[in-house]
Amino acid sequence: MAFLAQLGALTDELVDAIVGIPESDQETRDIFREAVLRLLRNHTYLRTNQFEVEDRLKGLEERFRVIGRDALADAFHKRLEALEPHHNKFTPDVFHFLLELADQPAQNTQLTALDALIEPEEIPPPNLTWKDIAREDGWVQERDIWLFNRHDPDSSDDEEIADIKTVASVESLTSASSVDDRAQRTALDSAFKPQGGELLRQVKEALSWRHDQTPNGGGQPEKVTITTLQLLREVLFMLSGLATTIFDADYNPKPAYQLQGISLEASNALLNSFAQCGRKLAPLRAFSKRRAQSPLLQVFEGSLQKALSSLDGKLASIQSRYVAIEADVEVSLVGILTEVQPILKPLYALSDIIRQLQEERNTHGFRYLELLYDAAGMAQLQAHSDTYHLLGGIFLDCFQIYLKPIRLWMEEGRLLPGDRTFFVSESSTKLPLPQIWKGQFNLLRSPEGNLHAPRFLKPAIHRIFTAGKSIVVLKHMKRHAATSKYRATDEPKMDFATICPDHLEFAPFSELFSAAFDAWIQSKHHTAAATLQELLYNSYGLLQSLDMLEEVYLMSDGSKSDALASAIFRHLDNFSSSWKDRFTLTEIAQEAFSASIDNYRIFAEIDPRTVVHSAIAGRSSVRVNLPAIRLGCRLNWPVQIVVTEEAIQGYQTVFTFLLQVRRAIHVLKHPVKNFHPRGSLAATGAMGRYYMLRTKLLWFCDAILTYLTTLVLAPNTAKLRVDLGDAGDVDDMIKAHANFVNRIIHEACHGAKLQPIRDCMLDMFDLAIKVADAQKMEMARLEKEEHEIARLSVISSPYTSPVKARAKYAAATPKPKRPDDEDDDSDKENQGLEWNIRQIAKASEGKPHHVLLKGFHGDFERHLRFVAGGLRGVARASKEQAAVKWDLLAEMLEVGIKD
Repeated sequence: MAFLAQLGALTDELVDAIVGIPESDQETRDIFREAVLRLLRNHTYLRTNQFEVEDRLKGLEERFRVIGRDALADAFHKRLEALEPHHNKFTPDVFHFLLELADQPAQNTQLTALDALIEPEEIPPPNLTWKDIAREDGWVQERDIWLFNRHDPDSSDDEEIADIKTVASVESLTSASSVDDRAQRTALDSAFKPQGGELLRQVKEALSWRHDQTPNGGGQPEKVTITTLQLLREVLFMLSGLATTIFDADYNPKPAYQLQGISLEASNALLNSFAQCGRKLAPLRAFSKRRAQSPLLQVFEGSLQKALSSLDGKLASIQSRYVAIEADVEVSLVGILTEVQPILKPLYALSDIIRQLQEERNTHGFRYLELLYDAAGMAQLQAHSDTYHLLGGIFLDCFQIYLKPIRLWMEEGRLLPGDRTFFVSESSTKLPLPQIWKGQFNLLRSPEGNLHAPRFLKPAIHRIFTAGKSIVVLKHMKRHAATSKYRATDEPKMDFATICPDHLEFAPFSELFSAAFDAWIQSKHHTAAATLQELLYNSYGLLQSLDMLEEVYLMSDGSKSDALASAIFRHLDNFSSSWKDRFTLTEIAQEAFSASIDNYRIFAEIDPRTVVHSAIAGRSSVRVNLPAIRLGCRLNWPVQIVVTEEAIQGYQTVFTFLLQVRRAIHVLKHPVKNFHPRGSLAATGAMGRYYMLRTKLLWFCDAILTYLTTLVLAPNTAKLRVDLGDAGDVDDMIKAHANFVNRIIHEACHGAKLQPIRDCMLDMFDLAIKVADAQKMEMARLEKEEHEIARLSVISSPYTSPVKARAKYAAATPKPKRPDDEDDDSDKENQGLEWNIRQIAKASEGKPHHVLLKGFHGDFERHLRFVAGGLRGVARASKEQAAVKWDLLAEMLEVGIKD
């Protein structure tokens, strides 16, 4: 089946590539497709014989050696060995083509022709030397460039001694001439006059407060008084993450320093305010210096470094106002604190996220994405615009990295090896093609059952998972390239400027992100879903397969179903064991549906768990043997993705119930030999009671069959077509078909709640068999009595001679069967009937026939009341959709209940 599916897919591509018929003209496309398939299936051309080609190549090499061209043979053998690692399935065809084109290769081939394939070696250019440079630049004419100034050791710094001119010979220059030049220099050549002494003195004086800690009279160091400008510089350095004198490594102010001009308490309060700012930024700077291995964390660290770099730039701009002051500038620490608070506030939110990450244990790699998402939404609600823009931008920048495995999965159906942040995993075992969709890939879950994915992605996880699986299935179909015609040219952007524009500033961040991500998902999901659905409908015949299932299992074609059921019932009534042979049963099914379904697509099996060895016992009840009959349909493997094995079991359940109903109707409609004796049967009304009971049983069975066909199967089948047309992807199609099977099972009274009611219906079907067998028993008994009366009357007649009496007696007496007729069908039926007669007689304990019929009639009334009342009660107590159908069936059956 996989080969036929692949052949069909390749044929579609071939027709599309060569003929180019538009999709609107589907009828013409189908004609060309069938013609190409017929040619491909019936072609008589075989592929190239690779062994023959290999022998011809060896023979050609041997021929070269025989005629004395060993060099040509060696060259030929060497190139064959070089080609061996690159051998593929088309290599024999290429060799065969070249051998056919060859024209006397032993005589016409020249080895010199191989030289044309050798690439010429490049001649390296000559080495460049200082001589060449000097010659080209004319250094000989400009000899002044080689003059050196030497200073006498006794000369001062301000005056120069006469130059001692030395000229370096140009001709002595080589590529290593610079070594000789350096050897002539001394330490005096590097001497220079020191400068900036005054500036250094000023710097030392400005920083003298750092070391100005003299002890007081009690031995404790005195408070070092610092100016506002000095503290300002220390504060800005501390906020930039640099080491300072006033603050220690934990950003605590040292008690040895006090701000000039204010009290100690005010100074400490101001220092603690700045220290608190530094402590809040400390986790952020420490986390940004880490070197994570995960790309998801690496981009987060990069975003933090970018935010800190922006902070450092703003702090540097503040410092620039107090460096090289040219005009009067007001230095206010409170003003600086007020100025930096809005700048630091967005970073505080980032720092809180880092702190929360460090406090949690066993966090996932995408945990910080959830925290950023929540923090951005909260900042927007609190109208913190700067924090909202910073957190939202960092979140979307990091989310771009998380989108890479999602994009790879949805476009290529592949998973990154070793990726622990993605929520899709692949099974290590290779499953059959029909089970790829359901079992090859799974969603990762935690031990608590939660999805291994960010919370904000959970609404879209199903579509992401479905799109990737669709691509995997398309690859197995060899139709992955078909998604290109549905694929959008550019996917929607997922940056902050696009998702959160200024004119939507009042829209919630979660809603904006969900809308943008849904559009991004739809651009990928629709591509794979549309392609796969089109292939299921057009190339693999999903609707035709559903029609076949409905015809075989749901008996949508009454004439074909009657042909199948009648053949099976005929074997059961004849007590033939051949119906248990799966080959015979398959032949019966194929013959019944041969007009509309290919024979190879239908097969039958027997479930040994519900088969009784006695054919006679199996005939007397619909509970045995009939459930053992299991029909099967061979479907294309892509269709089996939608029609799962569980759905086939549901089809089989409905098929068995329909077969049981038809069995009861068949037994009641089976012609009974009408025999009207001269005895008291007509007087007692037993025959009328039988026909009344038979009519009621037929009405009950017809009511059940009408309910199943008109109220259960027909409307649900039509609804299935509508649901499949509205399905957005394959998962929706699977769900629609599973819901269809579940509905028909429940509405056909096969749910767990209706188990007693269903058993009572089967009792009614068994009662129909008992009534028919009891009537046959009575007819056989009366016929036997009539024959005995006729025999006795002939013998006792005084007007009949002994010879004629013996002749009439022989004519009135049934002839015994011969031994060779023991396997005849009629003989088996009589044996079965006699067995049923004995069983019924044993159960009736010698009761007359009219008493048995009266008891059967009572059983019918009791069963009917139970079924109708039970359905009515369950329908009123249940909230299922099938309750409406149960109530309708109860109303149909209540018509036959007598008050």
